[in-house]
Amino acid sequence: MSAGRTRGRAAGEHDSDDDSYEVLDLTEYARRHHWWNRLFGRSSGPIVEKYSVATQIVMGGVTGWCAGFLFQKVGKLAATAVGGGFLLLQIASHSGYVQVDWKRVEKDVNKAKKQLKKRANKAAPEINTLIEESTEFIKQNIVVSSGFVGGFLLGLAS
Repeated sequence: MSAGRTRGRAAGEHDSDDDSYEVLDLTEYARRHHWWNRLFGRSSGPIVEKYSVATQIVMGGVTGWCAGFLFQKVGKLAATAVGGGFLLLQIASHSGYVQVDWKRVEKDVNKAKKQLKKRANKAAPEINTLIEESTEFIKQNIVVSSGFVGGFLLGLAS
């Protein structure tokens, strides 16, 4: 719902069921637009399979390198920020500006561990489904996936 439609509405008032929506018939759209059939037709298959093996490896390698390079830069930035924060906290603690209640810290950490274990057990089916879907994708696109992994490792190293 857009912000403009909510103005002037009383609290607790809901959208009515008679809102009109435009329905797009994909079969009619596909008949009028031939590019749609070429791209999404029954015999089209994955788009990446239409390219040669060398092109697939290069595509996977380039995207993997970009992802690895960004992962490296963001990781360094995050490590620097966290490490710098701990360093400043230690300096402040050593200088007497900050007093740490280690008993309370230990109690809170143990409480957080218990909560994480509960949430991890609840999230297990979704994670398993995601892993299965990812494995199936990698099996179907093994050439691009291998290029991506190689590029990712090169991006991390550069």
